Amino acid sequence: MDIESLSHENGGPFTRGWGWLKAMPEKLWAKAVDVAKKMKKLGEDDPRRIIHSLKVGLAINLVSLVIYIKPLSHDFRFENNAIWAVMTVTLVLEFSVGATLGKGLNRMLATLSGGALGVGVHCLATLLGTIGQPIVIGVFALMIAAAVTFVRFVPAMKARYDYGLLIFILTFCMISISSYGKQELHVMIKMAIQRLVTIILGSFVAIVICICICPVWIGENLHNLAATNMEKLGNFLEGFGGEYFNIPEEGLSNMDDKSFLQGYKSVLTSKDTEETMANLARWELWNSRFGFRHPWKQYLKIGALSRECAYKVDVLNSYLNSKIQTPSEFQSKIQEPCAKICSESGKALKEIAAELKKMTRTTSVNPHIVNSKMIVENLKSLLNTTWLWENANLQETVPTAAVVLIVMDIVPYIEKISEAIQELAFLARFKRVDARVYPI
Repeated sequence: MDIESLSHENGGPFTRGWGWLKAMPEKLWAKAVDVAKKMKKLGEDDPRRIIHSLKVGLAINLVSLVIYIKPLSHDFRFENNAIWAVMTVTLVLEFSVGATLGKGLNRMLATLSGGALGVGVHCLATLLGTIGQPIVIGVFALMIAAAVTFVRFVPAMKARYDYGLLIFILTFCMISISSYGKQELHVMIKMAIQRLVTIILGSFVAIVICICICPVWIGENLHNLAATNMEKLGNFLEGFGGEYFNIPEEGLSNMDDKSFLQGYKSVLTSKDTEETMANLARWELWNSRFGFRHPWKQYLKIGALSRECAYKVDVLNSYLNSKIQTPSEFQSKIQEPCAKICSESGKALKEIAAELKKMTRTTSVNPHIVNSKMIVENLKSLLNTTWLWENANLQETVPTAAVVLIVMDIVPYIEKISEAIQELAFLARFKRVDARVYPI
């Protein structure tokens, strides 16, 4: 056996190459199985991805069939411009309704305005003859492309109309510059109209399919994201007190699954996602759950407050790894009120998240906030007493005191989040329900 393996290792390039070829089918099959498993997991994680893929294929198929309708194909010459409809569907049909509507309307309006301006510049240039025509086209192309590109840097324009401004530049340049000295005006206008019709057709098909077949409302995703973020923060706070002070019966510390201690981290990086969702949600005018002119900007305020709270929570999490196993005298005196604040704060956030998900207006969260503030005041009085610090070990006391101060500082943020949710409920006209009564 040793001789065969030695001879194989010392074999020439032909032997090694033959071994590589023999092993290739097995490696390719293993690679294919691995890719198939990843694709399966991707679809199982969110089945809407599979539906969206089928929607794109259906939309392209419907648009492509137009070239086989002889009356339309003959009148509008769709067979020469069908590629614009296919390109429009591919570029416009996004995963969510808001993104599809935004891109579709941007593309149609940009194509119309850019094409009209391009025809106008071409008409002006032809009046100046062969010498002045390239000068006029060049000057207008420089001015318009530079001005529109600069407008794209404006944050408000970039957030909602960046794609439309880009298509505007592209359409204007295609019509004004490429038509120089080649075609008469009426032929050029006819060509522009044909392309505009095919782009409108592609955008319309993409929008209709996106809305009518298993629509994905980005506004609903933003709404659920805000509620989920607060729920994650609530889970952490509700379990932190018992986890840090080793109180099994307090909060969630008696659970074997400690994933609630890490769930808040996604809140820290949610800013870009929330801003993108809020900008796209403004295009969703037909969402029956939220109605017209829903206050999407309010979700950005709620998200900012949630992240500020999450930063405090992140600091608390750093103390879990350095917690003292044997409670000191100082810790034993303040652990009960501190754990109670964590518990009440966590319950308040979870109650706010539940109300947001149901889109209801209640006062059931108020008792938790009132209890938290009352315990904070009592704890402040306790910390100001001199006997509490007598004979305290500085090395053991400082980390615990820092945790207490951070926990006390979180309560005002939770009150601000509650006020922001109440403002959202007022602006969006959430329905009122009878609040549950909690013992104090």
